[in-house]
Amino acid sequence: MPEFGSSSLSLAGSLLIAHPSLLDPNFNKTVIFLSTNDPEEGSFGLVLNRPSGQTVEDVLPDQELGKLGEIPVLIGGPVSTDQLTFAAFRWDGPGGKLTCEHHLPLDEAQSALAEGNVIVRAFIGYSGWSKGQLEAELAQHAWLVSKADRKLLRIGRAATIWRETISPFGPWFQLIAEAPDDPSRN
Repeated sequence: MPEFGSSSLSLAGSLLIAHPSLLDPNFNKTVIFLSTNDPEEGSFGLVLNRPSGQTVEDVLPDQELGKLGEIPVLIGGPVSTDQLTFAAFRWDGPGGKLTCEHHLPLDEAQSALAEGNVIVRAFIGYSGWSKGQLEAELAQHAWLVSKADRKLLRIGRAATIWRETISPFGPWFQLIAEAPDDPSRN
């Protein structure tokens, strides 16, 4: 198995799935799409399963948005929570890797939305790691790493993504994923 600290290994295009023991409220039960990853430069990702309850139109009420205004806004992470970020997700080839172009200007997000093979999402904030920080968290087993699948970006799946992506790691993870947050309510 390659070392996560190795400069030859990039996890860009992967999912980071919060380990059940990761209790930081910013990341508890999150699934993050890791857009960029470089042990020397740092990493950038967007949380895929934290809906804000708002649409782009709610956040930008004075803009002419068209269909872009209907997109639900997700909480992308704890960094720059005063900033709305548009991201375009694309699949490279039929069995390929998911890529993400982020920090799109409004006009580019609207153009990307018109393309048939692109999924545009809006995020408040993002998740970021400085040089070596993510690699240290991986060494502490705070995250599980997985390949993204095509169903991942369906907005209606946000509530179940963590459970669905962690369960395949084994019976213990499946048991934890199915357990209620408050066992006294079982």
